[in-house]
Amino acid sequence: MVEKRTVDNALPKIIKESIIEDIMSGKIVAGDKLVEAEYSQLFGTSRAPVREAFYLLTIEGIVKKIPRKGTIVKGFSREEMSDILKIRNFLEQLAIDKLTLKARENCTHEMSEIILEMEKKEIEIREYAQLNYEFHFQLILASGSETFRNIYSRLGSPLISLQTFSLRGEDDVVKNSLREHKEFVNYLSLGEIEKAKSILNSHNEAVFPRIEGSLKD
Repeated sequence: MVEKRTVDNALPKIIKESIIEDIMSGKIVAGDKLVEAEYSQLFGTSRAPVREAFYLLTIEGIVKKIPRKGTIVKGFSREEMSDILKIRNFLEQLAIDKLTLKARENCTHEMSEIILEMEKKEIEIREYAQLNYEFHFQLILASGSETFRNIYSRLGSPLISLQTFSLRGEDDVVKNSLREHKEFVNYLSLGEIEKAKSILNSHNEAVFPRIEGSLKD
């Protein structure tokens, strides 16, 4: 019988993404044990949301549950982080090539709506990173490829955490990100596909260099 998961998804998701960020920044390393009680105290919650977060991390292959040892971190190497971002860019570039005129119109409309949310004052970096993922995901949805969608969805949590990590620091990073999103939507709406692909490529490739120097060895 399939286990019913009744915990509200909001807090487990926040806990999960916080753990992923710590893994990617090197605060938590491969082989470390995650302790429910510690995260319960840290987030001021019962163990149920923490247990749910650990479950989600297990499904996504970020941690593993070992009998008599507990929940152990598998971690991400620099190369794996770089690969995640390269796969993302590759899928998005392929998705653009699959867009019909109607799909392109729908996609740019949805992206423009997301940009309005991104431009709101006092938006938190984590929220911006989530919107950023949704913005890029519109390309995948518009492509109509279930294969692209399944692969991209599995990259969701690492991508959001990488984006959150990369946006911290200088205010210009978010401003430049917004500007590039708008340029991309403009080129795509005008049917200038090669220009759209070029701005998307440079936009995506800029993420890893922004975080690489902050990663712990």
